[in-house]
Order: sequence, then C-alpha cells, then structure tokens
Amino acid sequence: MCGITGIYGLTGQQARDEARETIAGMNAALAHRGPDASGIWDTDVELVLGHQRLSIIDTQEASNQPFLDAKSGDALVFNGEVYNYRELRVELEAHHDFQTDSDTEVVLVALHQWGRSALHRFNGMFAFAWWNSEQRELLLVRDRLGIKPLYYSESNGALLFASEIRSLLASNRVKREHDPVGLADYLRYQTVHAPRTILKDVKLLEPGHWIRLQGEEMQMEKWWDAAHEASLLPPVSSRKERTDRIRTQLKEAVRLRMRADVPLGAFLSGGIDSSAIVGLMQEVSEHQISTFSVTFNEGEFDESPYSRLIAERFNTNHHEIRLTAENFLEQVPAALAAMDHPSGDGPNTFVVSEATKKAGITVALSGLGGDELFAGYPVFIRSHDLVQKRWLASWPKGLRKLVGSVYAAIKSTGTARKMADILAGDYFDLEHTYPLSRQMLLERDLRKVAPGLARHPNAVFGWMQQALEPGTAGFNLPFLSKVGLAEMHTYMGHTLLRDTDQMSMAHALEVRVPFLDHHLVVEALAASDEEKWPHTPKKLLTDALPDLLPKEVVNRPKMGFTLPWEQWMRAELKPLCEEGLDALSGLGSINAKHIDRIWEAFLAGDARWTFSRIWMLVVLGNWMKRHGVV
Repeated sequence: MCGITGIYGLTGQQARDEARETIAGMNAALAHRGPDASGIWDTDVELVLGHQRLSIIDTQEASNQPFLDAKSGDALVFNGEVYNYRELRVELEAHHDFQTDSDTEVVLVALHQWGRSALHRFNGMFAFAWWNSEQRELLLVRDRLGIKPLYYSESNGALLFASEIRSLLASNRVKREHDPVGLADYLRYQTVHAPRTILKDVKLLEPGHWIRLQGEEMQMEKWWDAAHEASLLPPVSSRKERTDRIRTQLKEAVRLRMRADVPLGAFLSGGIDSSAIVGLMQEVSEHQISTFSVTFNEGEFDESPYSRLIAERFNTNHHEIRLTAENFLEQVPAALAAMDHPSGDGPNTFVVSEATKKAGITVALSGLGGDELFAGYPVFIRSHDLVQKRWLASWPKGLRKLVGSVYAAIKSTGTARKMADILAGDYFDLEHTYPLSRQMLLERDLRKVAPGLARHPNAVFGWMQQALEPGTAGFNLPFLSKVGLAEMHTYMGHTLLRDTDQMSMAHALEVRVPFLDHHLVVEALAASDEEKWPHTPKKLLTDALPDLLPKEVVNRPKMGFTLPWEQWMRAELKPLCEEGLDALSGLGSINAKHIDRIWEAFLAGDARWTFSRIWMLVVLGNWMKRHGVV
C-alpha cells in the first residue's frame, strides 16, 4: 500500500522544475501512507510522478516507485495490490525479462502488453497512473469497487492527482474552497459521493473508471459495472450449486489476499464475516494465523467470548487488545487529525489499526463487505417490508401525513421521522425509500441548517434513478441485490471504505477485504432473493460455510460496541465539539443560530438529535478549520 502523486500538462523546463518541487511537498504529505521509500520521476515530457512506498510484496529497493521500464520508456506509480500477479507473470514471461518479484512490475508489463484490456485481468485493489511513452498518454485508473482512492484537480491548465486530498492541498495549487453541492451531500449522508468531494475544485475518480490524458484531450470512461457482470453469469441449477460457488469464490479470494512478504494477520470480532475469513485463512494456509481483537471492559458489548471461540477453533495466534473507554477518548483528537476527507465515522478504525500495527502486523484481512453482499443489515428488512406495504400509497396523502406525524411524535426517534417522511411521499419504491435509509439530516432539517443548500438534488436518489432505471442491468437485479448495490455505492463505498483507507493508512497498515473480490461480488449480486434470504439474514453465506461457522456464532445477536459518545460530547469532548460547531457556523451557507439550537437541544437530551447527527457536524467543522477551507 502506498501513496501516489502527479502533475500532467507541463510545458517547458521551468514548469517541470516547479512541478518537481511541488511533487516533493505532495509526497511529504503522504509520508504516513508509505514510510519505506520516496521517489520522484520526471523527464522531458509533460508529466512529473511521485510515490511513497509501503513495502508489502518484494520489499527490495529495485521495486521502489515510480517504476520504470527502460525498454519501453513507460512509467508507473501504483497504490494497492494486484493479488493474481503471479499468474499474470507466467503469461507475460515470454514477452518480458522480469527484474523484480513485485506485482508493480507485472502491472506495468501487463499494461504495455495488453493495454487497457489488462484491467479486466487484474484481481485486486488499486489506483494507479500509467505513462505510455510511445503514445505519450497518461492513464489514471481506480479499481472496480473503489477500495483505493484517487483524487484529482485541474489547475492552470495542468491536472494534479494524488491518493489523498491533503496531498493536493500541499501543492498550494488547489483552492481551499468548499463545494456547496458537496456540502449538501455531506449534511445528508455524513460523506460526499464521487465524483464530488467537499472541495469545489477536487474530484474523486469513481470506482471502476479511468481517465485518459493525451495532449489537451481528456477522456473518462467506466470500465467495470457490477450489475452488468452479474447479468452475464450462467444460472445455477440448485441452491447447493450457488453455495458451492460462493464458498469457492470466497476461499480463492482469501488465498490470493494472503500473499505478502511482511507479517500478516486478520481482524477477528467473532462475528460471521470475520470468522468466515479466519476459517478460510486457516484452511488455505500451512502456517498458524495471527488474529487480533480489540476488546473492551464493558461486558454488555464485549465480543471477546466469540472471538476466543473462533481463535481456539482454528488454533490461531490470538491477540486481545483491551481498551478502556478512556484509552479511546484520548485518541479522538489524533483520529480527527488523521482524517483526509471529513466523515461522520472513523475513530473506531483509527484505534483498531493503531493497535494492530503496534502488534507487529503490516497487512490485515477484514470482513468488511459481508453485510452488503449477503443482506446482513436491517435496511434490507426495512426496504423489503416497505415494498410489501406499497398499498399504503392508496391512502389519501393527508391521512398518511397525519399518521406519520403522530408516529414520529410518539416514538421521537430518527427512524420514526424517516418513516413519517416516507408516508408523506408519493412513492414507495426502492428508489424513493432507500435514500432515506442512510440519511442523517432529513430534508426538513437541511432546510433549517443550510437553507440555500436544500435546493441541491439528493445525490443518492439521483444515482439510484440512473443505476436502476428500466433497461439497465441494475433494473433486472433481484430486489435484495438492488439494496446491496445501493449499500455498496453509498455507505460502504463512501464511508466504510474511505474510513478504512484513511484511518489504516494513517498507521501504514494495509487492510485487505476478501468479500470485495469482484468475482464474489458478482456471484452474490446474481443470487436470487430466495437463495440469499430464505429465513434469516446472511443465510446464503452461512450455508456456504457450515463446517467453519459454529452455531454460537451463526445464531448470536448482532453486536457492536457502543462507546459513551453522548456522555463524552457533553463533558470531556464538549470544548472540541463547540470548536467544530463554531467553525461550521462561520460558513455563509450555514444557519449559525440553528446550529446553536441543535447543540442546546442535544445538551438537554433531546432524543431527535442523536450523538451521530451532531458528531458529523463537529467533524466537518473541525476538518474545515484544520485545513483552512472556507
């Protein structure tokens, strides 16, 4: 895992000299991602490339980047891993005399040999820039699921790109001005969905997309589509065939992701997803697996009995990292400082990653993605139930509004308020009900917090209309797969994966996610609702691994450690919260008086304003103040 930087569109030696200095500063801002080596490449072309390396595969100096092919003149800066590099290398050895054992060299040779079609052969997580010397062409690429980020910005005729926003800001060529549309998106979803970011002049390359730059020409194209790939899978003859295929794909995903030349382990919470990964790691490895669980003293939420059960079952070298709430609280400021793009979540990942890295691990496998693929979240149940209740649309709208408002008043929860908005709407289909499922500030809230921003369209609704419209592959997916596709695009893609990348890389820890192997993703999306969810959530996954998952894990209640955020934010974190809210109130589009009212309501214990809805505002204000964004 690494960090990449670059500037394209340079003319003249002075511009290249200045760009080289700029890249040095951009690299320095990424040093935490790649502390093992730093490099810059420039020649008599319109491009300068930079790289910070975290050595994972072939740790020798010869594999440092930018990586050059002397014969072709091609250059590559690469962040991530292509796990099937050994198999690709066998195909390419007839055309190339390899100088290293790295996946980086394989990627560069594959691109030179096969062009953009090589992307479809890569199995991995990656973001890279490939300079094709013969064509004088630069190709920027992001992996299928968007596991690795790639940000870019156009400035004075040049295009800058980097693995993190803070690197672009370090160039001093990007305006520190927020994007009003991105801000509206953040207030709705505690994140900003690609291609936008919180900054007006910075974009995030969408998953499964590439950008080609040649001369003054810039072309962007989508090179992979999950729904389309699922539509191409041959049908199965039985549910057993589907479970067999699920197991085969997941086992192969785990096997490939265990390739590393540095210490490797796994996060183990004792839930279904992490237990499945650890069980398959033990099955495909001849060595004892190292597992890591972060546990807490609070017994009600402590998952250590389950993680110990799995550790003993598979004879892992198990490490329990016990934290107190006070330990966690002390690290909150550091977690905020590590945040590259504002996100309402993330401190949990920061703390877990730090503890794992300190235990001597450089690569960790994670169970992220299992809930999205196999219908593990409550949103799957809610979405299914709402569609079954679409007959409610036949009620007079005034009656539905009345019922909803009464229900919200009685329950006084965020979920009840969302249900009231659904009842007051005109449609009960997934495209209209799902965008509310992950929404933090509802439209009525947004109109008060930022009156001028409420006019900007809902990004999730817009995406769903496009992705699931009649005639598309998404439209023909099974219902639960449509929900899963939405989850992968929204919460997983722009919150969980973003947090995992920025918080783990803050400690130079690489996190690999076998559930997001593209073969497995396509297989899960192709599964019918009956195959996926005959009785309970994630039944398809547990039926695929009956010998690995004990009934105590399969049947356990879904848990998640709940830190005392409300208490902290009203006490120890109160100054930090007020500092962040004050900074946010300084934006012209924000209603400062309403922010104050919200804060006072939270301090008074108003159930409508949960800690998560306040915390995302605190984080945003903190981030904008830290980076001087106006």
